[in-house]
Amino acid sequence: MVFLKSAVLLLSLAIIIYGKQIHSANNFSTKAYDPNWPSLDSRPLPAWYDQGKIGVFIHWGVYSVPSYINAWFWWSWLSDGSQAHDDFMKNNFKPGFSYPEFAPMFTAEFFDPDHWAQLFSKSGARYVVLTSKHHEGYALWPSSFGFNWNSLAVGPHRDLVGDLATAVRKTDVRFGLYYSLLEWFHPMYVNDMANNWTTTEFPELKSIPTLKELVNKYRPDVIWSDGEWEAPDTYWGSEEFLAWLYNDSPVKDTVVTNDRWGSETRGQHGGYYNFDDRYNPGVLIPHKWENAFTIDKRAWTYRREARLEDFMTPEELIANIVVTVSCGGNALINVGPTKEGTIPIILEERLTQMGDWLEVNGEAIYNSVPWNYQNDSITEGVWYTANQATTKLYAISTKWPGKELILGSVEGLTAGTSITMLGSSGELEWELNGSPARGIKISVPRPDENASKWAWTFVINLDSKGTQV
Repeated sequence: MVFLKSAVLLLSLAIIIYGKQIHSANNFSTKAYDPNWPSLDSRPLPAWYDQGKIGVFIHWGVYSVPSYINAWFWWSWLSDGSQAHDDFMKNNFKPGFSYPEFAPMFTAEFFDPDHWAQLFSKSGARYVVLTSKHHEGYALWPSSFGFNWNSLAVGPHRDLVGDLATAVRKTDVRFGLYYSLLEWFHPMYVNDMANNWTTTEFPELKSIPTLKELVNKYRPDVIWSDGEWEAPDTYWGSEEFLAWLYNDSPVKDTVVTNDRWGSETRGQHGGYYNFDDRYNPGVLIPHKWENAFTIDKRAWTYRREARLEDFMTPEELIANIVVTVSCGGNALINVGPTKEGTIPIILEERLTQMGDWLEVNGEAIYNSVPWNYQNDSITEGVWYTANQATTKLYAISTKWPGKELILGSVEGLTAGTSITMLGSSGELEWELNGSPARGIKISVPRPDENASKWAWTFVINLDSKGTQV
């Protein structure tokens, strides 16, 4: 049993390193957080986030009207000198057409928030993050600071954030919001930039008051900040905002935040770390992190020019999830709805397939913790997780292993160790691999004897009794 005791000790140390900020929300103290990073970074991450593992990201806004190339359409057209965007506008719209003229075309007439919420729940997601305001500044709610540049004033003429929040809260999925701190062409932001961030008119009068309005009105459990990279956190007033969020806001005990609060804060400050878009290092990171990635490999928003090969296959999607969770991260999977308010069928299919897989294999994902090793030393495509008590080790193979699976990283098992497979009944036979022993060899049932379709989980019961073999 030396192996088991060592595994418990090593895993305990790993959890302390990677997730020392993760505690139950019920154990939050009455401590007041000061508006400085040492104090703010000491706040424990509410446990629901690490336990949930899976989220759905939604990029939806006026950029869904041209639905061409990406969500940065306005910037690419006017500021990047993109020939593709310029040609698109010249070929399809009248001379002098301006980006704000797209807003009335953002109609959302087929938006069914209950259908969306049911899909997200069926997908196995534990939280959803909607873009409340992207870099273009258009708000998906009747913002007091947005005048006529919001979804109630122009376009759908409805509160899209509120409608989805209400629908999602009918399910077991938590509701969160993305918010861009910057607005490309807002006069106050442009003026602050020209002053090299020595003036703070935009964050003081627009950005931060708008964000507080969003928190007070919709009480999101996730604040996914973005648009921070051009200015330091001192310009944005990020420390002051987060102190308010953690001390006095209506979600102070449940809210989680990311690390995008200033040009120098990614991977340094905040709640969990995003680092960069589609960040998936393949190794254990000593801080809770999230891999935000898109099913459409090329863009975050709906694109009419997309082709089938641009979308992740079920195998690619699930492999991304498995690797991410094995390395201590959460997976935030993005979809881009149409301007009419529908989620494209291929994205619905992928989310449904993800849910089907999680229904069988979720035991190895939800509430799991990283193990001593993340991937196997012999067999490629095998990634490990463990349950919180370290009594079960999950070896997830992203490829069908054939008649036998060799696990080089698993040693020191006892004669009484039982191994099973999620989605199959009964115990599996196993033996030591080679002489001298290097890992174990597991006999694998036929594919038609397992309910999983895209990745397969072998459960090694580490608390089995018996003599070490």
